[in-house]
Amino acid sequence: MAAKIDRLKAREQDPKVRAHNFQEVCYGYNAEEALQEASRCLHCKNPRCVQACPVGIDIPEFIAKVKDGDFAGAAGVIAKDSSLPAICGRVCPQESQCEGSCVLGIKGESVSIGKLERFVGDWSRDNLPVKAAAQAPSGPKVAIIGSGPSGLACANDLAKLGYDVTIFEALHRPGGVLEYGIPEFRLPKDTVVKHEIDNIVAQGVKIETDVIIGRTVTIDQLFDEEGFKAVFIGTGAGLPKFMNIPGENLNGVFSANEFLTRNNLMKAFRDDYLTPIKAGKKCIVVGGGNVAMDAARTAIRLGADTTIVYRRTEVELPARKEEVHHAKEEGITFAMLTNPVEILGDDKGWVRAIKCIKMELGEPDASGRRSPVAIPGSEFEIEADTVIMALGTSPNPLIARTTAGLDQNRRGCLVADESGATTRPGIFAGGDAVTGAATVILAMGAGRRAAAAIHSYLQEEA
Repeated sequence: MAAKIDRLKAREQDPKVRAHNFQEVCYGYNAEEALQEASRCLHCKNPRCVQACPVGIDIPEFIAKVKDGDFAGAAGVIAKDSSLPAICGRVCPQESQCEGSCVLGIKGESVSIGKLERFVGDWSRDNLPVKAAAQAPSGPKVAIIGSGPSGLACANDLAKLGYDVTIFEALHRPGGVLEYGIPEFRLPKDTVVKHEIDNIVAQGVKIETDVIIGRTVTIDQLFDEEGFKAVFIGTGAGLPKFMNIPGENLNGVFSANEFLTRNNLMKAFRDDYLTPIKAGKKCIVVGGGNVAMDAARTAIRLGADTTIVYRRTEVELPARKEEVHHAKEEGITFAMLTNPVEILGDDKGWVRAIKCIKMELGEPDASGRRSPVAIPGSEFEIEADTVIMALGTSPNPLIARTTAGLDQNRRGCLVADESGATTRPGIFAGGDAVTGAATVILAMGAGRRAAAAIHSYLQEEA
C-alpha cells in the first residue's frame, strides 16, 4: 500500500508584510511542488470532482498530465472547457465544488485542484505563446454585453465555433468583476487577467470598451442597424445594496463596489494614480461575504484599522474560510452578532462613529440559517471615519428598461431558462444578471451553456 502523502500547502507572503502591500498573497506551486501534489490524485473511475465543476473540466486527466510533467498537455486538457484557468485557480471556491467532492477529502484532505489549475495557467502564460485562431470568423455576428466571466466564456466558445463575436464593455478596461471587483493581491490584473483576455481576443473576439448598452446603443439597434443575429447579456450584478439606516448619506460611507472599483480598476492604491479614495484611520466594513473580506483587506492595506461587523456568528459567515483566515492573519477585527442601526456624523457631515446593537440567533429562516434577533437595550458605538457597505448587489435595470420583451423577476434579475434563453427570441443571458451575485465559475458555466444554445438557435434560423 502506498504511503499517505499530505496535501501540500502553497507558500504565502508573511501576513505582517502583505498587510501593507498589494502584491499577491499566495505564491502558488512551483513545478516540483505541482508534481508532488498531483501524485496524490487517485484518478477515480467515476470522478466526482468533474461532476462538481460548473464548466466540466476533466480534472483527473489534467492532473495526470501534471504528474507526468506534461504541463503543455495539462493546459490543453483544461482549455477544452475553460478559458480562464489562472483566474479560476485563484478565485474559485474549490472547497465547495471540485475539491469538496474529492474522495480523498472524506477521511483526509482533498487534492489541491485549484492550486494545480493555477500552476498550469501560470506555466502556460510563461511558456506557451498566445495561439491565434486557425481562420477568421465566417459565421453570423453575435454581440456579448459585458466582459466579465460569463461574457468571456460565452465569447470564447462562440469564436471557436466560427462566429463573428464582439464584446461590448461599459468600462474602459475589459474583465468585469475580474478587473474592478477582486483585489490585486488576490488576482493580479496586468499579468493574469490581461493575459487570459488576450488569449480570447486571439480567437478572433473583438472587444469594444466604453460602450453602455441602453445608452450608447440599444439592443434593438444592434439587431436592426449593426446586423447582429443574437445577443448574450452578461452584465453581472453591479448595483449595490444599502441598509437604509440613518446616516448612510454621510461623507465617508461607501458601497463596497465603489471602494473596490476605485482601488482595483482606477488604481487608487498607487501613488502615481490621481484617484481619490479615503480609507480613514478607522474603517468599518458591514457584511460577511467574500466582497466584505476583499473590502476589509483592501482598507487595512491603505492604512486603516479595520473591523468587520456581521450580524451572525463566524459559523454563518458566507465568505470562503481561506479569505476569513487571511483577513484574521492580516490584523482585521471581527465584531460578530453585531448589527448597525445608525451612522453618526460630525458637524461637517463626515462619519465619526457607527451605532450598533448586539444580536442573538433565533429560529432558522427560510434558507435554514438561524435568524438574528436584536437584543433590546444593547446599543453601543464603534468609532469610525469610514464605513463600507458590503451587503450584496443586484443587476443594473438599464438593459431591461431599454429593451422590449425582456422579463425580470422580483429581484431585478433577467428571466432566462437553463440554456440562457430569455423571454425574447435571439436574446440570451447568464451569470449574475440572471442569478444575482454568485461566483466566477458559475458565471462561466452559464456563459458556456448560453453559447451552446446560441449556436443551436442560429443553426435553426439559418
